[in-house]
Amino acid sequence: MALAHAPRASAEAGRWPAERAQSWYQAQGWLVGANYITSNAINQLEMFQASTYDPRRIDAELNVARFYGFNTVRVFLHDLLWAQDRQGFQKRLSQFVSIAARRNIKPLFVLFDSCWDPLPRIGPQRAPRPGIHNSGWVQSPGAEHLADRRYDGVLYEYVTGVLSQFRNDDRVLGWDLWNEPDNPAKVYRKVERKDKLDLVTHLLPQVFRWARQVNPSQPLTSGVWDGYWDPERRSTIAGIQLDNSDIITFHSYAPPGEFEGRIAELAPLGRPIMCTEYMARSQGSTIEGILPIAKRHNVGAYNWGFVAGKTQTYLPWDSWDHPYTSPPSVWFHDLFQPDGRPYRDTEVQTIRKLTGTQDQ
Repeated sequence: MALAHAPRASAEAGRWPAERAQSWYQAQGWLVGANYITSNAINQLEMFQASTYDPRRIDAELNVARFYGFNTVRVFLHDLLWAQDRQGFQKRLSQFVSIAARRNIKPLFVLFDSCWDPLPRIGPQRAPRPGIHNSGWVQSPGAEHLADRRYDGVLYEYVTGVLSQFRNDDRVLGWDLWNEPDNPAKVYRKVERKDKLDLVTHLLPQVFRWARQVNPSQPLTSGVWDGYWDPERRSTIAGIQLDNSDIITFHSYAPPGEFEGRIAELAPLGRPIMCTEYMARSQGSTIEGILPIAKRHNVGAYNWGFVAGKTQTYLPWDSWDHPYTSPPSVWFHDLFQPDGRPYRDTEVQTIRKLTGTQDQ
């Protein structure tokens, strides 16, 4: 189908009614998971490229996730994986879904991402920069393709191709179409596009329309993360996200009181709510502090990071200004040591207790 023939519907055309979203959410049970990348991958490309894709590691790590009570993981994809080798990528993606399903874990897939390095490159990825948090994570689409209207056809085929592959597959939880679309990626300011927000503002509604064209059985979303979210004060991009999402998702690395306030800010929308990023221990966002609140409000919750690995997200954000020569006494993100031992036993015990898996 030619891109020019894609439907030009209004912002909310095809959006699930709130009642359908609530019915879908109730059928899932309480959703608890982590943002997941294999510990031997520095970014989305390294996780899913043929030369570095590691199904045995995925199976082992998701087995740990299930043992401790997780029933979902949030997983980032990339348009370059589709552009490079769509058949191979779809095959690996299918295998990933099958591995997760054997562990009774449903993935929430993220298609695009505005965070970190705006200059992604296919092929071998660079080694982690010593002492720095997430030093190899890449944006999708990158700066080069974000403004290239000729590349929109690839983006369209990527969105519709991946969603069509799983459109009626209940092993897949849902589609997080764009992660933090208005994130300015400040540490890459020298190479970040000055017109990025304008370009994303134009492209994000199209991505929702492309996804609606597939009409998947799973919900669509894009999580708000910054600023105000009430209708009178929200940004243009936050408005696009909230007005088009079937289920409402948000990010919060704040302490419990502010986290609960964010839930209250979104509750009037009358839709299921999930927090798709939380946990920054040194900032007061912890498993013990956040997860009980999420359960009390029936809010799904995904902490950032699973096994400490090449992303080095156990280091804090300020490591970009002051690289660490050794791990901090208090990890920022991540739950497990590289050998699979919990970083803190109390955290995983809390997860197992709240998810009802402690006696299994």
